[in-house]
Amino acid sequence: MFDAKSDFALNKLDRDAIVCRSVTGVHIRLTREDFASEEEFLRWKVWSDGDYYDTEKDGRGFYDYGLPLDPRVDKLGAVPSIEADILAALDAAEASAEQARRTASLIEQIKSCLTGTQYRRLRMLYARKMNVTAIAKAEGISKASASRSISAALKNISAFFPEGGENR
Repeated sequence: MFDAKSDFALNKLDRDAIVCRSVTGVHIRLTREDFASEEEFLRWKVWSDGDYYDTEKDGRGFYDYGLPLDPRVDKLGAVPSIEADILAALDAAEASAEQARRTASLIEQIKSCLTGTQYRRLRMLYARKMNVTAIAKAEGISKASASRSISAALKNISAFFPEGGENR
């Protein structure tokens, strides 16, 4: 059995087509006839299988992001006006901008309690997803030195942001 809502499963099961969801939510089948050549179809089929797999593996499937029902939708399912959609998009953009401002503020606070070296190594660890061995190699230091530096940085951050504090 497979998840009938999974774009990955639907695409993978149909070997003779690329299955994708349209903006209206209806699945579309792109077959070999829709492409200029067999090679082009196969190239896009392999890409779509991989892309859907990566998307679902990362937990970003179509159904992961739910939207609350709009109270203005009537029982017949009438969609709100385009103006309402634009206003909702602006509200979301403002919320996103506020989140970006908060993130920038937190990063500045973190930078203020760390040395440049500690911040750079933490950034490698968390933002660039490097392990301590790779950081040590990139910095030209021992693994133990890199580990001590990262531990000291984490200790400084935890002292700066006490558990349950208002900055958390």
